[in-house]
Amino acid sequence: MGRIRHLSLDCGPGCPVEGTLQLIDGKWKGVVLFHLLTGSLRFNRLRRQLQNCMQRMLTNQLRELEADGLVHREVNAEVPPKVEYSLTPRGRTLEPVIMALKTWGEAHVLAPDA
Repeated sequence: MGRIRHLSLDCGPGCPVEGTLQLIDGKWKGVVLFHLLTGSLRFNRLRRQLQNCMQRMLTNQLRELEADGLVHREVNAEVPPKVEYSLTPRGRTLEPVIMALKTWGEAHVLAPDA
């Protein structure tokens, strides 16, 4: 199921929030999860959608999301290899969180005076 970042979430009322934020922390993880909500994407398509993200950074973020059980990596034996990324069932459960972040950002980051 991926890495266990918390041995126990009984450290206090905010601990589950901290645990969730640790899973989606990273400059690009939330954006990657957002784009994968629409379905599976190949690496280069994701990279084009995250224009300011370096290839190595995207690779690292995808590896961490995969290790945490949020993203599935499918390699099809073709030449050249076709690699697709999609949300796992666990990753899909983050949809309300990601959409809430999007809604909040539209209201408070894109329109800070609102």
